[in-house]
Amino acid sequence: MARLGRTDLDVYRLGLGGIPLIKLTPAEAREVIRASLDGGINFADTAEGYGDSEEKLSYALKGGRDRFVIASKSPCRDRQGMENAINQSLRRLGTDYVDLYQVHSLKTEEQLAKVLAPGGALEALRAAQEAGKVRYVGVTGHRPSVLARAVRTGEFATVMPPINVVDREAEEELMPLAREMNIGIIAMKPVCGGTLDDPALGIRFCLNSPADAVLVGMKNVAEVEANLRTVSEFRPLTEAEEDELLENASQLGNTFCRRCEYCQPCPNNVNIPKILWLANYHCRYAARDPWTEEEYSALGVTAAGCEECGECEEKCPYDLPIRQMLKEADRELTPPAKLVAKRRLKTAVKKILPIRRNIDD
Repeated sequence: MARLGRTDLDVYRLGLGGIPLIKLTPAEAREVIRASLDGGINFADTAEGYGDSEEKLSYALKGGRDRFVIASKSPCRDRQGMENAINQSLRRLGTDYVDLYQVHSLKTEEQLAKVLAPGGALEALRAAQEAGKVRYVGVTGHRPSVLARAVRTGEFATVMPPINVVDREAEEELMPLAREMNIGIIAMKPVCGGTLDDPALGIRFCLNSPADAVLVGMKNVAEVEANLRTVSEFRPLTEAEEDELLENASQLGNTFCRRCEYCQPCPNNVNIPKILWLANYHCRYAARDPWTEEEYSALGVTAAGCEECGECEEKCPYDLPIRQMLKEADRELTPPAKLVAKRRLKTAVKKILPIRRNIDD
């Protein structure tokens, strides 16, 4: 267990991320939550914008409200918007209070100034604290430099940045500052949005960092059990494992999709996270695992369906050039006509050979 900074919240070091719950049925979500609870996980993070994640996580609160720590968040920057968001979260979670409510996805110093200004979101959060609706106030985002400015104000009890082998900026200023000020550190994106070859290495990397808790999105019981083993059997990375993780990171680079799904839904129903993940996988492993091309062609809408409206890029917390990335993904996942013809010929030959052998026999 770990204490989240200066709060009185003691949490298991592995926390349940709420995004994957969106795609699960209520029954499947209950299985994941039940397995998490049985394994000792007593902390989950969700958001008003995570589909029906809050409703599904309400199941975790039924076994005893004081035994489970729930965090939610909203991107609202003004008082009225944040007040409405808090009340809606309480309704969806089916509870009288949220342990931690966070200013979600803080991107710029201008946004921070709006949150702190008269009539800003912080006023609503403080009022909610006084009313007993919120116990602690935190801040999240994908820009550690902006989060460091937020932490320096002293207004936030916790901070949630991306912490992984690729996103290393938080190590420079934010985490040392948070430790100095006794601010709880919650790590998100420990496995780079599921793109690491070995998720356990990514989780262990985070567990060896100053982070108090590591949030991992888990979509089935097997993943919960595997991640619980990683935590319960934790050991620092060996030199060989560090080399493996760094090699994996070098292949990813910095311009890759973390699959946070903030870009969704696309007006043209382009499944951006899946397409970019398929392209990344194909680029690295197609020589021995070409299934990604078939998966791509089977999609209802491919990257060719992008009309370049730019809406996705406005919502992407990492400012990725998604429109260009989709074009590159389409080229990566669409095999040349000559290669397709060669594969068809090879398949036909394989079918003919057994027939020829039978005739010869």
